[in-house]
Amino acid sequence: MSDWPLVKKPHPPFYFGGFAACAANFFTHPLDLLKVRLQTVKGASANHGLAHVVKSVYRGQGLLGFYDGISAAVLRQMTYSMARFATYETLKKQLSNDDGSLPFYRMAFAGVVAGAVGGICGTPADIVLVRLQNDGSLPAEQRRNYKNAFDGLFRITREEGAGGLFKGAVPNVSRAMLMTGAQLVSYDGFKQLLLSMKYFEEGMALHFSASFLAGFVATTITSPFDVVKTRIMNAGKASPYKNLFQAMVVIAREEGPLALYKGWTPAFVRMAPQTILTFIFLEQFRNLYWDRHATKNRVRYE
Repeated sequence: MSDWPLVKKPHPPFYFGGFAACAANFFTHPLDLLKVRLQTVKGASANHGLAHVVKSVYRGQGLLGFYDGISAAVLRQMTYSMARFATYETLKKQLSNDDGSLPFYRMAFAGVVAGAVGGICGTPADIVLVRLQNDGSLPAEQRRNYKNAFDGLFRITREEGAGGLFKGAVPNVSRAMLMTGAQLVSYDGFKQLLLSMKYFEEGMALHFSASFLAGFVATTITSPFDVVKTRIMNAGKASPYKNLFQAMVVIAREEGPLALYKGWTPAFVRMAPQTILTFIFLEQFRNLYWDRHATKNRVRYE
């Protein structure tokens, strides 16, 4: 092997990001469901906290109730996450200097653009996901009772028109831009920062630490947009919100500014493992790909 030629690592397939996010989602979906249930609670019952919601889901639907909407969650990751990871990696490659370095402002630009692409691609599945996850908390006569993600897409188109598939697209895309900019860029940034210290080297500890910090940053930045997105998508035709910023003003005025961070705890509890697992799976997929490529082509990496 020592006489094999040295080459640069090839770019892994674009779909690795979507696959990694799907794998992580199976572990974190119950936390996402709890976040949605908390974010859609209004009025006096808003005092009901995480423990109350957990008991309510378990008593009403059992353990499987925590996986309501899993088909839509998988569809969302295969559209939203695959699109944003693919776009981000492509732009990073195009915007890098000749020596492979990438200034932070270009990295941030790539993240924001990738988030917009992912947000647009993932909005239809996101609407179905929010409604499926919240259905169990509604009175029986108000439930939509979508059978699965594709049934939800079909019924929304039939009952609300094609435009219904993009209800809440503005806050969703805005959130996706912030999420991708905060999550992917901060992961790369924290990874580089930690590698510059003597305590870290390439490996699981580095990936865990960088992704945990990225999850904290992403949750805090995107929480207000996430609350508004959830409210608008869940409202259906009779939405009291006209647009993103009007919704933020209404929620803050009627429920207090902290209402924009409602569900932050389950969001972070969900975002931290989601981010950690996504990047750990992604790094493992990349390493397997690079190892197989090196062995097959009898090359070494620089």
